[in-house]
Amino acid sequence: MTRFPPHTERASKGTVVDSIVQTLADDIVSGRLTPGAKLDAQAIAERFGVSRTPIRETFGHLAAMGLVTHRPNRGVIVATLSFNALNDLYEAMAELEAALARLAALRMKSRQREALRKFHQDSVHMLRDGTADDYARYNHDFHTLIFEGAQSSQLQQLAEATRTRLAPFRRAQFRMSNRISKSWEEHDAIVRAILDGDADGVARLMRLHVQTVSVMSAEFVAEHQSFLEPPGESTV
Repeated sequence: MTRFPPHTERASKGTVVDSIVQTLADDIVSGRLTPGAKLDAQAIAERFGVSRTPIRETFGHLAAMGLVTHRPNRGVIVATLSFNALNDLYEAMAELEAALARLAALRMKSRQREALRKFHQDSVHMLRDGTADDYARYNHDFHTLIFEGAQSSQLQQLAEATRTRLAPFRRAQFRMSNRISKSWEEHDAIVRAILDGDADGVARLMRLHVQTVSVMSAEFVAEHQSFLEPPGESTV
């Protein structure tokens, strides 16, 4: 685990908080910190060699990102979601990604299309020897290439914010049997549609792809109740 150096006079308070926010956000998005996990302010302060004051600020930033929440009698925890909230976020994600994929098919430059094609083809080895974590990183970068190819900064920002909120749940799909191979096949169809300039077709494929992810995520969290918020509570 990366350990930050102790706080020094040369490092501004803002820089320290930003660094801690980024590290903890990465821990949550990557699944190292799972939904429902308690965040101990003192332990985190010791980890980064700072007082508890910047940790409180860090928690505020993470809460604004939707990654943590405060629970009575438990303190700050990695945010959980109700089934309804999870479904709502995936519904939004499906429409955002469909729109971005459609625009990518229309707007991607030749070099971007070739980069997407090569990146996807180079990932085929993961069907044989890739881990869930390896594939999750590839999956993130694959979708980012499409976001960037759409050349729509506002849609991309909305999609990235929603993706960050869903990340701990979205990654869970790759722990399901055969999901990596099926996901790759879905990506293959998406890439071919983009290369063909089939805007409507790729929008349909991407929407279905995200809807499939939604189903996989729901199945996973149904088996891992700690990912879900208790009845009567809401973090969204």
